[in-house]
Amino acid sequence: MSQEKIEVDILVIGSGVAGLSLALKCHELGNVLVVSKRELWEGASFYAQGGVASVISASDSFEAHIQDTLAAGAGLCKPEVVEMVVKSGPERIEELVKLGVNFTMREDRKSFDLAKEGGHSKRRIFHSEDATGRELENVLIKNCQKRDIKFLEWHQAIDLITSARLGLPGPDRVLGAYVLEVKTGEVKTITAWAVALATGGAGKVYLYTTNPDTATGDGVAMAFRVGAEIANMEFYQFHPTCLYHPEAKSFLISEAVRGEGAVLRRIDGQRFMDKYHPLAELAPRDVVARAIDQEMKESGNDYVLIDLTAKPPEFIKQRFPNICKTLKQYGFDLSKEPVPVVPAAHYMCGGVAADLDGATNIPGLYAVGETACTGLHGANRLASNSLLEALVFADRAAKALGKSLLALERRAEVPLWDTGSAVKSPESVIVSHNWDEIRRTMWNYVGIVRSDKRLERAQYRLSFIEEEVNQYYHDFLVTGDALELRNIAAIADLIIKCAVHRKESRGLHFNLDHPETRDECKKDTVIKKDGEFGE
Repeated sequence: MSQEKIEVDILVIGSGVAGLSLALKCHELGNVLVVSKRELWEGASFYAQGGVASVISASDSFEAHIQDTLAAGAGLCKPEVVEMVVKSGPERIEELVKLGVNFTMREDRKSFDLAKEGGHSKRRIFHSEDATGRELENVLIKNCQKRDIKFLEWHQAIDLITSARLGLPGPDRVLGAYVLEVKTGEVKTITAWAVALATGGAGKVYLYTTNPDTATGDGVAMAFRVGAEIANMEFYQFHPTCLYHPEAKSFLISEAVRGEGAVLRRIDGQRFMDKYHPLAELAPRDVVARAIDQEMKESGNDYVLIDLTAKPPEFIKQRFPNICKTLKQYGFDLSKEPVPVVPAAHYMCGGVAADLDGATNIPGLYAVGETACTGLHGANRLASNSLLEALVFADRAAKALGKSLLALERRAEVPLWDTGSAVKSPESVIVSHNWDEIRRTMWNYVGIVRSDKRLERAQYRLSFIEEEVNQYYHDFLVTGDALELRNIAAIADLIIKCAVHRKESRGLHFNLDHPETRDECKKDTVIKKDGEFGE
């Protein structure tokens, strides 16, 4: 089969808010190509219900937003990053409005309807009803199309290409990526002056997740394989309130529902959050998720209830039209009855270590959005800071690329993808079985509450799976499923190693054998390609 080679200036892998924002801001720098594993819109950004946190109200302040972020991050946020991101918020909001984003307005149509979510001391969440991600994605896609930015949909990145991988002399730098066209099986070689990873999170590494099927940690896994530093993978955020229903797939009940007054109850109707945190239902997500997990274990029940019935039905249906519509499909009415919910893997606070411009330790390689670990979230992400981070770092990375592209020398010669002796797989059941085992192992042993013994058992079981996965990958021709399995195996290994390394409980990482928070552990967990940990 003939192979195609594509030359671009900037390659963006991922088409969520971070990737599209970066592409949009880079289109004047040169030829930009966006690679999307499914349709452009299909990713976690599209399903984001909450909104974008930013200070605009006279009753709010940058300092208050900064302090809320630092408090949620449990001592691991980088103050300079938090300050930069928070103070950049209003400008990013203004840009979105100019692009055509319709944030929900108050009834007088003179001001924005700002929402409040868990961990926030003020109303500062810009939202588009309860489907903010969908609005942002649609507007960004339209604006990219207007500027003739090129897209490759249904293309899945296999591996990054670096000069070290090709054995070229001189310092290592990224040269592009090998990409699989999912529907045909053709592998394309894409060369680029710079590559930006915006592949989102890795929720599919867990059995239960709010994430779409695309969230398999591709960017982090690929970056790690070429020597990029990875940080804080032990901090995986579990959304406290995912709908509990056998036919519902990854549907979350937004943080904003509790922000508007919903309470959590046991099945017998008893409220419980007030005994876990002074803010009760508005406590940070890690506290709420652990509280629900504890109540479920104590009661033996499979779920708890979220109850918003104290609010007028008209308000509920107007404020949460999409949530109400989806719940109705499953036989629930948020305005009339409590709804069953459980925690589920939601957001990856760790990722590829990136600086204030989104740059990694590999020259030419950038990471933005959930794929990156920038220091904003620390040990726990504050609600609605994620879309803000995506927008801010896309802007900063684009500006940094504008400067760095001027200093690059001639393009290196990159060979086409070599299949070696790989043959077509005789059966795909191996992939599905290993996928299922990884996700169950992670859920049972590396979930909301951990212990040394659970982590040890997970590490032991995963070592055999990884060996089998890697052998399968090398023996058979690559497919989309095999690539995703390879990546979630790598992500699972990184999460476990980072969790084992942290001998304390902090933020999203809670270990029964180390329940205290220790000052000497107040630092990032940074893991390198050789498996060693560093600063």
